[in-house]
Amino acid sequence: MSDIANAFLLAFAALFPIVNPLGSAPIFLSLTAGCSHEVRNWLAWQVALNGFFLLLGSLFFGSAILEFFGITLPVVRIAGGFVVAAMGWKLLNEGGGPPERDAINVANTSQRPDAFYPLTLPLTVGPGSISVAITIGSHRPPGPITFHTMSLACAAVAGLLAITLTIYLSYRFAEPIARLLGKGGVNALVRLSAFVLMCIGIEIIWTGISTLVGTLGH
Repeated sequence: MSDIANAFLLAFAALFPIVNPLGSAPIFLSLTAGCSHEVRNWLAWQVALNGFFLLLGSLFFGSAILEFFGITLPVVRIAGGFVVAAMGWKLLNEGGGPPERDAINVANTSQRPDAFYPLTLPLTVGPGSISVAITIGSHRPPGPITFHTMSLACAAVAGLLAITLTIYLSYRFAEPIARLLGKGGVNALVRLSAFVLMCIGIEIIWTGISTLVGTLGH
């Protein structure tokens, strides 16, 4: 049961500070300023759904695609762990979110934005989130598929669903959340989550190194 809980927490805790739906809520609010309340709610649901499928595909098929190109799972874990830890360090020192969000133009709000671009990609799920999801997918136990591994996979999917729910709620209630937390509250939440993210990255690196050393030892 503890492994299942850890799989859920790993997926949620690693992705939450990168996806950062609370920090993205003000940008979503700006991009949908010209939309009605009903349209904004519909967009929030569509963005959450698109983000879930993007992360799900990265989680289950990302590492397989890398293996197809001859990159072994321990190497994926080590490289991905460095990426995760570096993102955590960057967020911890600078705050905010992935840099691709800063490039989104929020000036033109006269037309309804597309639910996929830019609201889903790159505002909500960008290259950073996708690379983290691939790294989490590479963290699966080796060997044949068993009931235990299926339970771990379901727990990771549950973590993605929790992220999806936070995206929907953050965008659905973007206006009151922006007023409640304020810039300082969002910044504090991002920095606290960033420290957890950096620790997760170091743990993934350690797991990859241990697996690689064990493989070389045999």
